[in-house]
Amino acid sequence: MSTYRETVPTAAVAVRARVTVTLERFGGVAVQLVTFTGIPDGGEHVALVVPSPPSAVQAPVPLVRLHSECLTGDIFGSTRCDCGPQLDEALRRMAVEGGVLLYLRQEGRGIGLYNKLDAYVLQDRGNDTFEANRLLGRGEDERDYTSAAAMLQALGLEHIRLLTNNPDKVRQLRRHGITVREAIPTRVHLTADNARYLEAKAAYGGHTLDIEKTTGLHGASATQRSA
Repeated sequence: MSTYRETVPTAAVAVRARVTVTLERFGGVAVQLVTFTGIPDGGEHVALVVPSPPSAVQAPVPLVRLHSECLTGDIFGSTRCDCGPQLDEALRRMAVEGGVLLYLRQEGRGIGLYNKLDAYVLQDRGNDTFEANRLLGRGEDERDYTSAAAMLQALGLEHIRLLTNNPDKVRQLRRHGITVREAIPTRVHLTADNARYLEAKAAYGGHTLDIEKTTGLHGASATQRSA
């Protein structure tokens, strides 16, 4: 197996500003919003640095979540995906033990908001999320985590525990010099509206999801541990 690792131009990436804000949505936890200069893709990505509470046992390796922006799920609470619940889960967990969440401007797996909504139209016609992207002439998943690795390195985080069900995030971070000590799965946030979406992520996207099909799914919501 090759031990080659790509290098990220971290010398040009630096913290630009740190601003403390209180997140009432997550129990009033105060976090630092961190911006950067020199991000490789030029995106306005941001880090949320959540301090460990005084009562928390200090973890030897920090917990990190890479979260791709999802306007429909994160802000409006759409049940067509699991993005909003994953964001909530990550920040609630970090409020207990501390951690860093990178909020990455990668709407629709990198294809943008309008294209994502066009993909929704195609999904309503029977295509899964990956087929819909292809029919739009886009990649199944266009996200690149070079900038995420550079942001972590600018924060001094080169050894992490990653909260994810997506093995591609682990592979890309490792390729860019980040040591992922452990991949910790999020819960499976299953609804009647997102069941087919989650099945496609597990079957074609390589996500480690253990989706239990139940006859009483419609109108219900279930959360199971990921595999």
